[in-house]
Amino acid sequence: MSRITTHVLDGVLGRPVIGISIRLEAARGDAWTLVRNGTTDEDGRCRDLASNAERGRYRLVFVTGSYMQQKGRATIYPEVAVVFECDGAGHYHLPLLLSDNSYTTYRGC
Repeated sequence: MSRITTHVLDGVLGRPVIGISIRLEAARGDAWTLVRNGTTDEDGRCRDLASNAERGRYRLVFVTGSYMQQKGRATIYPEVAVVFECDGAGHYHLPLLLSDNSYTTYRGC
């Protein structure tokens, strides 16, 4: 079984994004099923999205619009969805580097 975690950083401010809502969803046929809701901590991390994820396709949905609005910044991405394949065996740490009109994600460790 796989562990799924994330970390959100504000690339403009160079700081963790605190309190952003995140949904982990799993593909079930043609639909997405909620696995868990999460919120980033003081370090911008969400460490407990899944500790026993099976092999399959998953989606992390970051609710970014409210964070940007709170900071007085505009964004064209009110949500960021990251779809990925999980092998059911490794740790999947998927950070999000966020700025007003761009984002980057990768598989970390």
